[in-house]
Amino acid sequence: MPAWLILVLITALAGCSGSHSILDPAGPAARDVAWLWWAMLIGFGLVFLVVVALWLAAFRPRERAERSPGQPDTYDVERRQGLRWILGGGILLPGITILVLLAFGVPAGQRLMPLPLPGGETPRLIEVTGHQWWWEVRYPDGAGEVVTANHLVMPAGEPVDFHVTGADVIHAFWVPRLGGKIDMIPGRINRIRLQADRPGVFGAQCAEYCGVQHAHMQLHLEAVPPEDFGAWLAARRDAEPESPALDDQHASARDSFTANCASCHRVAGLSEGEIGPDLSDIGARATLGAGTLAMEEGAIARWLAEHQHLKPGNRMPAHDHLALEDLEALGAWLETLRP
Repeated sequence: MPAWLILVLITALAGCSGSHSILDPAGPAARDVAWLWWAMLIGFGLVFLVVVALWLAAFRPRERAERSPGQPDTYDVERRQGLRWILGGGILLPGITILVLLAFGVPAGQRLMPLPLPGGETPRLIEVTGHQWWWEVRYPDGAGEVVTANHLVMPAGEPVDFHVTGADVIHAFWVPRLGGKIDMIPGRINRIRLQADRPGVFGAQCAEYCGVQHAHMQLHLEAVPPEDFGAWLAARRDAEPESPALDDQHASARDSFTANCASCHRVAGLSEGEIGPDLSDIGARATLGAGTLAMEEGAIARWLAEHQHLKPGNRMPAHDHLALEDLEALGAWLETLRP
């Protein structure tokens, strides 16, 4: 096989898997979308081949036959043939195609709608708000609301209703391997139902251009067993600002946070800022800056020192008035904030 053909096949198949691939579904709604996509690709591929074949046939040279007495005029024959093509190709074929697409597309769309479940069961609710350029995730619960940012955890094996909105401009909530996308419009709550068949990590992305850092607005979504999800919620609901978060080793860093960050960021038991992301469990997250940096030792200090370089235009002001040692101490303390 030629090397160039191998390269083309590898490039074409690269999009068939991965955390953002619609062709690697991990939920019932996503499977419906994938099957619909494959059906449309095959169906319209065949239509394309037929059209090309007819187009080539139309340019094939022919000898013009002499009209025998009693035969209909050539113009009348061609006019009737043209009328058949208009009715068949311009009306009948599109009509059948639309009906087939509706027959498959409407049930697929219904899977994404928060319709009543059999038996009257109420799915779990998760609220997601899009900001420029980060995600706010809330878990309303009778035992107390849990808030986190850029990190979404959901139970696997059961449907979950997502209520989404935008805080500033239009964003879009999209988890390719779990289902279709839905717009997040300021002042409006849109609803979508998703389900993960099994535990795993899935990529989510803002799918509506929302500014210069639109590409750096990723959401780390993790599906876990239902019992682990309950434990995850309880750990964050019951979190208290105790050791190691409030030990003497980090006293100066805590004071620095209170003076410089508390008006924008919330840390459970310490501050109630609502402008920026909630940092109560930041040390347990997989990424920083909505996917800009991987969470590792020293990553928070780097973000504090270089965030306007790493993600230009984000709304957190520069910390030029703080020494690098202070930023490193602040980052080290924030890394300890875990349930």
